[in-house]
This record gives sequence, structure tokens and C-alpha cells, in this order.
Amino acid sequence: MTLTHLGDIVSLRAGVAFPLDLQGRPAGDYPLAKVGDISKAGRNGKSVLSSSNHYVDKVDLKRLGATPIPQGSVLFAKIGEAIRQNHRVIAGCPLLVDNNAMAAIPTARIESRYLYHFLRTVDLYRMASATTVPSLRKTDLASISVPLPPLPEQRRIADVLDRAEALRAKRRAALAQLDTLTQSIFLDMFGDPVAGDMGWPIESIASIASGEKHAIVDGPFGSSLKRHHYKQSGIPVIRIGNVSKGGEFVRSDLLFIDRSVFESLRRSRIWPQDVLITRVGTLGNSCIFPDDIGDALLSTTGVCKITVNPSRVLPVFLHAAIRMPTFQEQIHRSASTSVQKYFNLTALRSWHLAVPPIAIQRVFADRVAMVETLREQHRVSQARFDALFASIQLRAFSGEL
Repeated sequence: MTLTHLGDIVSLRAGVAFPLDLQGRPAGDYPLAKVGDISKAGRNGKSVLSSSNHYVDKVDLKRLGATPIPQGSVLFAKIGEAIRQNHRVIAGCPLLVDNNAMAAIPTARIESRYLYHFLRTVDLYRMASATTVPSLRKTDLASISVPLPPLPEQRRIADVLDRAEALRAKRRAALAQLDTLTQSIFLDMFGDPVAGDMGWPIESIASIASGEKHAIVDGPFGSSLKRHHYKQSGIPVIRIGNVSKGGEFVRSDLLFIDRSVFESLRRSRIWPQDVLITRVGTLGNSCIFPDDIGDALLSTTGVCKITVNPSRVLPVFLHAAIRMPTFQEQIHRSASTSVQKYFNLTALRSWHLAVPPIAIQRVFADRVAMVETLREQHRVSQARFDALFASIQLRAFSGEL
């Protein structure tokens, strides 16, 4: 298998600045994908992007100074922390991307899906400039070495990886169904947590928090934690990305600080079974902080935590209630907007929900525990599929498949 430089087999094209007055069109000649669209598709396991929340028309191209990116191009983030997520998607139709993204447009020498699968093996964040805002340079991307077998072999490899990825997608779908099951159990037992249609007393978040001084807090302001504070080991620092949309704590990609820094910022300490909620930009993602991590700190004001009074509310009940649609609506109604949406802790303390007797909450917790047992079995299976896929990838791009 011969090696060639990426710049010899693709055209690398940066996105375009997207004026505010063109944003928000629900239809048009071309989707204009933002980095968030690429990340969302990647998180959801989708390899193809054919639509977005923004569209432009042919008459707008001259003003934008843009030419549509061809179908089959591979899209990825080129500026900011989104690079760290390493998502790739294939353009499913001619489209544009904003200036925080880039496209690798394949020439006739490389198959689109082969290019997509290969680029998924490259950690672009390692290539990003070490500045305040990470960014990728075309010259660095162009120098990436790509194993390039003949086109028929590229197609065969892409087909094998597509089939392997399809198996992983089915396992992810099974995990998503288990999450739906938990919500169904909640609705059956408690009804609407905001409307309180079961007749239980309506309580505020403030009233169900523990009596500790810092039961409801966010992380320190940005001036308190700087990049030089972060270490390879020590006390974990919990960021927005560690609280998943799926309601789970994400253990990967943790940052750490020295204990001395932790002690100076103890106001933002996290305890086991605290309920974490994202409150800036991405609103309302929540999870329960695990028991086995030990001391930890909220990283910024983007994440907050609630330490509950366990004689009033179980963390598993509050977490499930927060994830229900009507509670999410309550969160978004309380949000304000400056540069981006956020809610303050005063608003959080006023959120309300119906609180059933603790004995009924314990029954719910037992049922959730059974679902979690099934979920863990699926996770183990998913991990095996992921390991198998990684092995196939390695073999595919080393000429051994």
C-alpha cells in the first residue's frame, strides 16, 4: 500500500463567514452547516450530513464569496475546542460550511468513504496550534500521510468499515431505547414532574437541596482557573463536556488540578451523588456524579451542581425529573441571553417539581437500577464492538485487511 500526502489527493477548503441576516432560513438552495451541525451528526453516529438549521440561495453565493462544497466531501471543525471532539461527516449534498469548519474535497484518486474512514483515525487536535484558540492550518493537514491502495481496494475497505460501523450503531440504538424505558417508568409512576398531576406537593429546588452552604453552586469564574493550572493527574476538574446529553457522566477527557488549587476553590467542590447540570450554551444536560471518583471540582460557571437532602429527594429521582420534557421547558423559559443562552442560580433555585413520598422514590430507584444493569451489559457489548472496530481500522489502513 503506497503512502501519499493528503494535499495531493484532496482539495482542502475553509468555510465562509456567515452574516447574521442570512442565518435561520429553514429552506433554500444549499444547507450551510455550522460546526455544531457537524458535531451533532458525529455524536449521533451519523456519517452523512444533508441538512442544517440554516440555508442560503444561489443568489447569496456572490455576496459570501463562496462556491458550494461538492457532495462526498469530508467535513470537520478547524477552530476551537470542537477540534478536540474529532467528528467527521460526509456532505450528503452540495452545501456550504461556516468559517469554523473545513472540507476535504476528494479528487478522482480517492473514494469518499475511504477518505472519511481514514480521517476518523487521525487525531486532528494534536495538530492544532497551541494558542488560546486552537486552529488547524492547511499546510499541516496537507502533509498528513495517507495509505492509498487502488480504488477497488479502497471501496472494499470502506464497505467492510461501513458494515462494522452499522453493528456499532445498532448497539448505540439499543442503549438509547433503554434511556426511553427509564423515562416511561418515570411517567407511569409520577406523571408530569412540573404540573404535579399526581397530587403530590410542589417544591422548589431550593427547598429540596441539603442545608449545606454550598448545596447549589457553579464553578469558579474563568479568572480563577487558567490553562497552566491543569495537570496530567490530581483532582479531577469537571467541565460541560463531562455531562452528556444522554444523562451520563463522561469519564473521558478529564482535566486535573493540584490539591492546593482545589483547596483554594472548595466552594465549587462536587460530592458523590450530586446532580450536575450544564447552564451556559448547552442548557439542561444533567447527570449524577459517580461515587468512585473522590474529590472533584466544577471547572467553570458553565456547570452547576445540586446537593440534595436525601430525606426529601433521591438524586436518581431529581435527575430523571430534570430530563423530562416539561422540566427542560422550565429550564429554557428561565434562560437569559447575552452572547449565548444561560440560566443563573437564582432561577435554578426557583424551579419547581412535584415531590412524591421518599418510599415511592425508592421503588423508582430500584427499577432504574435494573435498567442500569441492562445498560451496563449493553455497554460492555458496545465496548467489544468498539475494540473490534478499532482493530479493523488498524488493519484496514496498514494493508492487512
